[in-house]
Amino acid sequence: MKQQVQFPFLLFLIFFLHCTTTSAQSQAPSGPTNITGILTKAGQFTTLIRLLKSTQEADQINTQVNNSNQGLTIFAPTDSAFSSLKSGALNSLTDQQKVQLVQFHVLPSFYSISQFQTVSNPLRTQAGDSTNGQFPLNVTTSGNQVNLTTGVVDTTVSNTIYTDSQLAVYQVDKVLLPLDIFGKAASPAPAPSAKPEKRVSGSDAPSKSTGDASVDASGAAGSNRPAITTVMISFGVLAVSAAFYSLWL
Repeated sequence: MKQQVQFPFLLFLIFFLHCTTTSAQSQAPSGPTNITGILTKAGQFTTLIRLLKSTQEADQINTQVNNSNQGLTIFAPTDSAFSSLKSGALNSLTDQQKVQLVQFHVLPSFYSISQFQTVSNPLRTQAGDSTNGQFPLNVTTSGNQVNLTTGVVDTTVSNTIYTDSQLAVYQVDKVLLPLDIFGKAASPAPAPSAKPEKRVSGSDAPSKSTGDASVDASGAAGSNRPAITTVMISFGVLAVSAAFYSLWL
């Protein structure tokens, strides 16, 4: 008899606990979107998380997503993508360039994978105006594959990490290098052209020409003196000859 009473009681207790748990889950408020939390849960984005925090872009992204109706799209390079960069590439950047690098991976609008098929190039990023050629980001699609090019590097969207109506986070296996930063650094500096030794023509040349002119003048004066002397001697000889000739007569 006791066993018959306990069995229905256990069923009622299990049903009650199940209803209580279900009710508690449905009433639990969903927390605000946190980009670093999303990337931490996905794994393999340690370097990007560090950049987001050090540049304070993580706070700006969270504020924009949670407090406005303007969506965002983020391209997230993996740790392996950062490791493939040239040694010291990140450390050589200024603080402003690090901010621009992070902002170059953020689009100020929400894009689903299918929406990339109808976008106009170049895409506008938070790094700056792309129309002047400093931060161009172009996208092409092939079916569901999204291809990205920056003028320095080409890559594809390899995975969707997170998406809702406000935020889309896509994995990329290469760091999107902006042309304005890495294009200038990658291009070799022009070799200095071999210039002939500079000659001072201000004071030297005129003094030299003056000297030459004085030498020429003195030379010319010197060359005229023998001619004058010869004429005078000839005139004297002629006068003496005329005197003797008159006495002779």
